[in-house]
Amino acid sequence: MLEKIIETTEFLKAKGINNPDAGIILGTGLGELTAKIENRIEIDYKDIPNFPISTVEGHAGKLIYGVFGGKKIIAMKGRSHYYEGYSREQVALPVRVLKYLGIKCLFLSNAAGGVNPAFHIGDIMVITDHISLLSNPLIGPNDNRIGARFPDMGEAYDKSLINKALLFAKENNIRIHKGVYLSTSGPTFETPAEYKYFRIIGADAVGMSTTPEVIVARHMNLPCFAVSVITDLGVEGKIEYTTHESVQNEAAKTESRMTTIMTELISTL
Repeated sequence: MLEKIIETTEFLKAKGINNPDAGIILGTGLGELTAKIENRIEIDYKDIPNFPISTVEGHAGKLIYGVFGGKKIIAMKGRSHYYEGYSREQVALPVRVLKYLGIKCLFLSNAAGGVNPAFHIGDIMVITDHISLLSNPLIGPNDNRIGARFPDMGEAYDKSLINKALLFAKENNIRIHKGVYLSTSGPTFETPAEYKYFRIIGADAVGMSTTPEVIVARHMNLPCFAVSVITDLGVEGKIEYTTHESVQNEAAKTESRMTTIMTELISTL
């Protein structure tokens, strides 16, 4: 894998992407945050060696480099998922490339279904921990040049960044929650019984991404900060028919508030 990481990294450096302070991975319906990036370089995933191509509507499949929050960042406008048929290595590669390009911190966002009865559609949840029901991306031979065989996950999400985000949200009158994110393979939305089960085992929100990227980042000692936008509810009595279009629409409505939090956090790096 290291050879592919280096090949992709060198290709992007040759395109002018050098020494970014942070990386951002943006999920369903949340890609417009990248409109705030200045002095930008855009590259389609399909033009990047070894990069998995986003096949899901709402994931534009572009790598964008520029200035955001006063810092140099590299943003992934769209991600790859296991349900698209990608392997563990393919899902892991973009995060590893971001690390090798020089990022010091990884920021992630996703659209998720809320299973906490206190949540409402349109709420933002800062992820404090996760339950991953996806295949672990580190399964297979380990390359010690990249990371340790058994990385600790005791602080998968950086506590100092979480505390800053909560403070920024309060200062900007943004309704925000803390919670545990649970990931499934998808691509089906959950059954009522599954929603109930996920709540019983400690989840506050459920989605189909993010945890593999965080595991890979922590394997390389990258601090992570992640947020879920609650686009639908898996709470008994509040479950409604859900489509990918409805998820995108609700995520888009929340984008300005999420952008405020991300901008403030990145500016402090």
